[in-house]
Amino acid sequence: MANQNKRITLIMTGASGAQYGIRLLEELVKVKAEISLLLSRPAQLVINTETNYKVPSRASELETYFTDLFNAAPDQIKAYEREQWMAPIASGSGVADATVVCPCTTGTLSSIAVGSSNNLIERAADVALKERKKLILVIRETPFSDIHLENMLKLSRMGAVILPANPGFYHKPETLDDIIDFMVARILEHLDIKQEILPMWGSKEI
Repeated sequence: MANQNKRITLIMTGASGAQYGIRLLEELVKVKAEISLLLSRPAQLVINTETNYKVPSRASELETYFTDLFNAAPDQIKAYEREQWMAPIASGSGVADATVVCPCTTGTLSSIAVGSSNNLIERAADVALKERKKLILVIRETPFSDIHLENMLKLSRMGAVILPANPGFYHKPETLDDIIDFMVARILEHLDIKQEILPMWGSKEI
């Protein structure tokens, strides 16, 4: 798995599980990925509710906040407003190597499935699909309704990776961070990024 300066769009929406997205962002910074970051307004509320992070609402401040938090390189993280239609990720000519929605609400899932593109979050995912780039949706909901399942099947048939936030326990997690890391490791593997936070199945560490 090669890590060389991948261009990743990370979208966080308002489902529970903000910790997954923030931990993924931290790991993407470590492997020197170029990150386009988008947060929905509900995502900002969930982060401030579920975690000890207090994220600002403006994209420019959000960019500075996470750059300082994770000691990212200058311009490694580029945050965009939800209506910033001139952002590179709004066009096929500027599409990232991969787009991850983590966590992904079932409302966002529905909007992507029908191609509504009413904001930059939905448009970035739509561009990933049309340009045949990897799109990973980390759905965080239970139980799933028929509508949710039909939308997931529709997008899976289009090539999206449906990766629900269903952590395994064979690595014998001892902390909440261990459970979060399980999901983040699986996402990194699907991004073709080498990860060392979760032992491989069958290894001596398990």
